[in-house]
Amino acid sequence: MKTPFTHEQFFEVFKEYNEAVFPAQIILYLLSFTAIYFAIRFSSKSDKIICSILAFFWIWMGTVYHLIFFTAINKAAYIFGAAFILQSILFLIYGVFKNKLSFKFHPGIYGVTGIILVLFALIIYPVLGYLPGHVYPSSPTFGLPCPTTIFTFGILLLCDKNCPNAILIIPFVWSLIGFTAAINFGIPEDTGLLIAGLLSITLLIGKNRKYKQA
Repeated sequence: MKTPFTHEQFFEVFKEYNEAVFPAQIILYLLSFTAIYFAIRFSSKSDKIICSILAFFWIWMGTVYHLIFFTAINKAAYIFGAAFILQSILFLIYGVFKNKLSFKFHPGIYGVTGIILVLFALIIYPVLGYLPGHVYPSSPTFGLPCPTTIFTFGILLLCDKNCPNAILIIPFVWSLIGFTAAINFGIPEDTGLLIAGLLSITLLIGKNRKYKQA
């Protein structure tokens, strides 16, 4: 699929974003560690804290990256931005106001896969990007759509019970859209996005069915 922008323009947006928002990348990493902590060390406020962090990530990506930066080279980013903001609202509705999302690490297939995806998003993703020369600031850092979507899937796999299907739609669609970057612009780390999307949606839908039958 032909994109409306060049390889150089795509990576230039990363550079402009990273230079403009620094040191926000550090804060985003700290928030990710906070979400992991509360998923492992459960407290009465853990679920709402985790969902609030995920909501912040998605509204950050929707407004700061898509609407402010990515629209300069791709008008479809207005649609992407709106979808990401909607995802943020869904996390607030289901996780903060309706208390429909509960997180707790269990050492089974869901929990282990979730932790692997989280570690991939935070550590392995930038390492894989460094190998072909995607060096900061011209690289997709955490807080940008692809690594943060992988992180989101990882946290959702730590759901203690049912994970509403409505929460899964936008991240999964983005895993398909974002994967095109791996093909068109030689971003091997984004291959993990497609794998994370397919694996997570399969596991989570299967898990939801088990809870309905129970």
